[in-house]
Amino acid sequence: MAHPAPAPHRSTGRPELRRRGPARAVALAAAAGGALRRQPAGAWLIAGAVTALYCAYSTAQWHRLESPSWDLGIFTQLAKAYAGFDAPIVPIKGASFNLLGDHFHPLLVLLGPVYALFPSAFALLVVQNLLFGLSVFVVARTGLRELGRAGGTAVGLAYGLSWGLQAAAAAQFHEIAFAVPLLALSCEALIRRRLAAAVAWGALLVFVKEDLGLTVIALGLVIALRFRHAAGLWLAVWGALWLLLSVRVILPGLNSAGSYDYAGRVDAEAMVADPLQAAADFFSGAPKYETALLLLVAGGVVFLRSPLALVLVPTLLWRFASTEVGYWGPGWHYSAVLMPVLFLALIDAAARLRRSGRTLPRVLAGAGCACAAAAALALLPGQSLAELADPETYRQSPRWDAAHRLIEAVPRGASVETGVGLMAYLVPRSEVYWIGNTNPAPDFLLVDAEDWSWGTTPPADAEAHAEETYPGTAYTLVFAEDGYQLVERTG
Repeated sequence: MAHPAPAPHRSTGRPELRRRGPARAVALAAAAGGALRRQPAGAWLIAGAVTALYCAYSTAQWHRLESPSWDLGIFTQLAKAYAGFDAPIVPIKGASFNLLGDHFHPLLVLLGPVYALFPSAFALLVVQNLLFGLSVFVVARTGLRELGRAGGTAVGLAYGLSWGLQAAAAAQFHEIAFAVPLLALSCEALIRRRLAAAVAWGALLVFVKEDLGLTVIALGLVIALRFRHAAGLWLAVWGALWLLLSVRVILPGLNSAGSYDYAGRVDAEAMVADPLQAAADFFSGAPKYETALLLLVAGGVVFLRSPLALVLVPTLLWRFASTEVGYWGPGWHYSAVLMPVLFLALIDAAARLRRSGRTLPRVLAGAGCACAAAAALALLPGQSLAELADPETYRQSPRWDAAHRLIEAVPRGASVETGVGLMAYLVPRSEVYWIGNTNPAPDFLLVDAEDWSWGTTPPADAEAHAEETYPGTAYTLVFAEDGYQLVERTG
């Protein structure tokens, strides 16, 4: 009588499965290492050098106690809140002020883990420099692949030293730091005809700042034009949807005033009522001419031949249409988002001209790249990084030690009202308020005689100023050194 074959042991495949796990991890690691090794060495060198320059600049700026605006303090408070798994309440903007009611930037939640590891405002400066460096790597990599060693190196260096990035670094951290590499990656993918990557990277821009919804619309339309694919149109719809949702619903809903604070910066009703005057206003103003001229020169003019140049339009439109003069010029961080698009448009246009096979287009391509490099070098002496050539740049502020003794005099968790000067330095250990708001009476009030926040006449007597600002309170001087006065509330 035949016996049935024994059933296979149920665990026969388990050792193989256990082996597959480590083997798969090793294979993925090997693939990742191979992908990194395939990247152009020149792109690593350019990005590394530029990142080092920006980090050196930020380090010198930090040790000089240089604070050009309150934004670094604001974003440090946001990072501190996210690190504690809290809502981004930023007292610098006002008591219980939710920063997601100011601008729509949920992607900044990524700052939380960074701050948890490195609880300092300086960490945000390093993050911004690394993000800029990543974008430099992307632009240089694309240039080297599309234009060869000479052209790619020239454009990569010109981008890394571009006036828009330098101005943003000097202005210290802003949310647009995340938009710069995302734009670079999306535009690079578009040039390389990688539809999914172009759409994916571009789609994330709506979570960096609400006005970038306009940029996403333009990017989507360019993708639709380049690929003849509906995905580009869907990306444009995605940008429009988040623009409307953020400006009409999310920002007013989280804003303490129940409105979008920046709605009045562009007077759409007046533009519709008098379009001729609106057109005249749009094309008037010396800062606008300066910005436009710098873009033309930095992009070697040739960039206009690329469809990517259209992605620049929305940012320029809202800036030049605004009644806020500060948006018009090339300063601050407003042009940083234009830089990766500008230089990748230059690469795209130059590569197209080179592929034509005709002599004149090839000459124009080379001239455009050379013009971009020459412009970057010519503009460099007047830009922020030029300060690195001056030994005085590296001198620590003579008030550094006094400032840190003052900071240590404030107990952890105490509230402090201050100007901009030491704001970002105080945030990690204190609840910081700004002197320009209506605040609850703080535990401490700081008067800095050299802080531009006070104007030309800072209070000579911090105790009297604090008690006058907050009637019914009593403050006592607890620190006075090198122009700093710190008073503590005693009643």
